[in-house]
Amino acid sequence: MKKLTYFALALLTGFYQNASGQQTPAPAQSEVISVTGATAHIGDGTVIENCTLVFENGKITALGAGVSPQGRVINAAGKHMYPGFIAPGKSLGLIEINAVRASDDQDEIGSLIPHVRSLIAYNAESKVVESMRPNGVLLGQITPRGGRISGTSSIVQFDAWNWEDAAVKVDDGIHLNWPNTFRRGRWWLGEDRGYQPNKEYQEQVEEVLSFLKNAKVYGNGQGSPVNPAFEASQGLFNGSKRLYVYAQDEKQIVDAITSLKESGIDKLVLVGGYHAYRVTDLLKRNKIPVLVNFTHSLPEFDDDDYDFTYKLPKMLVDAGLLVALQNAEASNFQTRNLPFYAGQVVGQGLDKEVALQLISGNTARILGIDDTYGTLAQGKSATFFLSEGDALDMRGNQLTHAFIDGREISLETHQTELWKRYMGKYNAD
Repeated sequence: MKKLTYFALALLTGFYQNASGQQTPAPAQSEVISVTGATAHIGDGTVIENCTLVFENGKITALGAGVSPQGRVINAAGKHMYPGFIAPGKSLGLIEINAVRASDDQDEIGSLIPHVRSLIAYNAESKVVESMRPNGVLLGQITPRGGRISGTSSIVQFDAWNWEDAAVKVDDGIHLNWPNTFRRGRWWLGEDRGYQPNKEYQEQVEEVLSFLKNAKVYGNGQGSPVNPAFEASQGLFNGSKRLYVYAQDEKQIVDAITSLKESGIDKLVLVGGYHAYRVTDLLKRNKIPVLVNFTHSLPEFDDDDYDFTYKLPKMLVDAGLLVALQNAEASNFQTRNLPFYAGQVVGQGLDKEVALQLISGNTARILGIDDTYGTLAQGKSATFFLSEGDALDMRGNQLTHAFIDGREISLETHQTELWKRYMGKYNAD
């Protein structure tokens, strides 16, 4: 009977291990570590050849070409060192399988729900999240979806036991889907399939502005009785939260910026910005950064240049805007391609180190975590990775080591385990 019990326990243990997502999170850094001989891409446009980076207790203590190594030494001669890439505007960890409703926590019921916090639904053991790390994507902004005001995001690192351990910046911003000025025809109602004006646009805009006006008045009062939605919005007016506005066409962008600034919201971030190149003066005047659309997509309109999505990020950078890359509208698993979006922009003529900033230093500045993450510098978090070659190129993005807050994390995933398994099968044959 005991043997049967032990056998059953072993089966259950094996099932749990095979079904689990993340590798066991790495323990806290316990010794001084030095990385020597690497080509360091700092994330602010600077490159240091033959660089030595020393870190202790999760922080970078020394960085440069003439630094003396200390403690355990990792020889990175011939390799490239990068700050951990950052994925903004993603619902990573909120949905595992699109077709399985029980695994989908990215969209809550309601339209104006800034008080819905994505962080508490974040699944730190997601296999999708785990698959980001081998490409150097080590942090992300976990963002809710749906509705007009989707909820509140938080920023996490991708090696944690639970959402509490993962949190880097809690409740950093609220996400607003600005009403569309045009919509496609509903063929099932007999309408033309092409674009047509949204007749409810003004009414939908007024709904948003009325909510924000009431939230501001609520904040100026006694706040009793408590209104959770209004309460969660107060950070927009006192500057502790950013408002991420999803808008694509020119009228959307102009209306959103003008109206929201008049509503007393100072910290705005434009997400998407398909036609942002048409209103760069407005964006610069109001100091509004852009989380621009990812490059691996088709042009939206028939009269757009065939390579419009490839070159849009460079157009905005050349106009003097603070720009970072996102793929908020794409499936979560495609976030692992973030470095290759930046590489695509290099192909359009953008300097490689500037392109790197679009997924590291610039992203950190836009999200408000640049005091700790996004670039390699003394005093900042030791969140970085080593690659065999150019991390913005699929051929060179081959990670050998990765660290989050000084902890050496595993680069094994469900995909790498399957690769090794079947390579073993065919090599054996």
